[in-house]
Amino acid sequence: MNTFDKIYKVVGKIPKGKVLTYKKVAEISGVKNPRVVGFALHVNKNPDEIPCHRVVKANGIIADGYAFGGKTTQIEKLKRERVYFLDYETVDLNKSLYKNP
Repeated sequence: MNTFDKIYKVVGKIPKGKVLTYKKVAEISGVKNPRVVGFALHVNKNPDEIPCHRVVKANGIIADGYAFGGKTTQIEKLKRERVYFLDYETVDLNKSLYKNP
């Protein structure tokens, strides 16, 4: 299994209403640099099965550059899934962080 496949396996397990951080996905996947997670998600060929919109920065902020419609689309998807936000672009990690990856 290559690095991107390991990342996709972790992200594919994030349930609706929850998020993981790039850093946590990297840690679980055995990847040293969280930016590699961003690269993998940007070229995700199956966003329905690999819900890359559920990955946010370590501080809960939605990163720029969501490949499937931009930041606004990502925020809308997360809100429809009932992810909690502190403000327009910051996820409340205390309430919405996936704790059982």
